[in-house]
Amino acid sequence: PAPSGESPLGQVIADAQLAATAGEFGAQVALMNPGGIRADLGTRPGDDGQVRYEDLFAVQPFYNNLVTLTLNGAQLLQVLEQQWQNQPTAAGRVLSVSRGFAYAWDAGQPPGQRIVPGSMRLNGTPVALDALVRVTVNSFLAGGGDNFTALRQGREVRTGMMDIDAFEAWVKANPSLAPGLPERITRRN
Repeated sequence: PAPSGESPLGQVIADAQLAATAGEFGAQVALMNPGGIRADLGTRPGDDGQVRYEDLFAVQPFYNNLVTLTLNGAQLLQVLEQQWQNQPTAAGRVLSVSRGFAYAWDAGQPPGQRIVPGSMRLNGTPVALDALVRVTVNSFLAGGGDNFTALRQGREVRTGMMDIDAFEAWVKANPSLAPGLPERITRRN
């Protein structure tokens, strides 16, 4: 991961989850937990360079459904703050975010106050605390897993396809897929 905690593979998975839920469920943002990514996605020695289902499954082996829910901006901010609250390490568990969503955090601030005020942006527009945002996560996170309990406040909950199926569909639809630059999450200090 980058110093911000951003993971290129996490970006790809979040983008896959957003693509799988944007149309039918109206998702605007997808969040992926780092603990749900269990392997790197790369070629093996002697491999022909093809990505196979077994490679994708090694990355995401849990068969979690995707869950899309509505949070207001304040609840989304609370979810982001929980990346460092009640987590097993001081580094926290930085969630990967899908394209179009960005924010900044300040490592010099105490947990619970790290998200830079006004830095949450959706497609370049600031996310107001009272704005409604459709967010997709895996079912583990939706249930409050990894201490992301604020996700349980979500409304208008819709359960969709399996995370691995969304990942597979995204890779098939984007055969020359390459992760983007770590520019969605900005770390200060």
